[in-house]
Amino acid sequence: MEKPYLELRTRNTFGDIVNNYFQFLKLNFKHYTNLYLRYNAISIILTLIGSYLLVTGFMGLASRDFRFGMETSMDNDWYLIVGGLLLVVILFVTAVLNYSFSSAYMTEYVKQEGNVQSANIWSAIKKNLGTIILFILIGIAMYIGYFVVSLVLAFIPLLGMLAQYAINFTLSALFGLSFMSIFSTNKSVGEALSEGWSFTFSNFIRVVFFGLVIGILNLMLTFLILSIPGFIIGFYTYFSIESEVDFLTSNFATIVFTLGFTMFVLAFIFSQALSQVAYGVLFFNLHEERYNTYLRERIEQIGVNE
Repeated sequence: MEKPYLELRTRNTFGDIVNNYFQFLKLNFKHYTNLYLRYNAISIILTLIGSYLLVTGFMGLASRDFRFGMETSMDNDWYLIVGGLLLVVILFVTAVLNYSFSSAYMTEYVKQEGNVQSANIWSAIKKNLGTIILFILIGIAMYIGYFVVSLVLAFIPLLGMLAQYAINFTLSALFGLSFMSIFSTNKSVGEALSEGWSFTFSNFIRVVFFGLVIGILNLMLTFLILSIPGFIIGFYTYFSIESEVDFLTSNFATIVFTLGFTMFVLAFIFSQALSQVAYGVLFFNLHEERYNTYLRERIEQIGVNE
């Protein structure tokens, strides 16, 4: 049975755009997740390795009694450093991949009216690889600037915090919409940033509040995903302390905490991918409002049929 297609190139109110996002997930969550896991298989394995190194090093330092084959606290430091660096690299590369994957998925979904093929997604990513790399370098510079501004705003009570959140949501929207522009219309970096900038600031209130609402809802979804492993870890830690088990030097505890930390990192990464899906829904709505592409196609189709 062919699954229903949700047309995203429509003019909608704020509430309808949010509703379309969840309706899209309802119809395509299984297919999207299956492809997501296929594209992220290697990063999941590397995240597990990085988490193990980080947790093992931390527990070794905490106990000062490293019993996993090494003997000095220097080894614990290396585990922490290598694990931390590995996770940072993994998070960065995976974020780039998932921004590209989600943007290509949404573009393919609209172009093929729901018939998304993995080969076409990978082809789109390869086709725009140079543009993506250049865009990421610009994005890094933007976020460094944001970090500097945040340090200054941190000294301003309340208003500084509100300004930080506003700038953060604005940058996220600009980044997400520009990424969609790259894949949807094959624009260059400059053209994509220009269109993303235009969409963001010509609809500033709607875009910022959309990012806020989606961020809160995705955070709730992330907490829901983490609730089960969080309960298991809390349950295990509580009874370990009650039973006076030294879980800091326990191999089993290392495995439990490694899996728990890995779940936390993977849930965070997945929520970022879903956020880009949400900006994909928003992009096609804003694009249709400005260019009326889909409406014109429908009018031309009606004229041909008559």
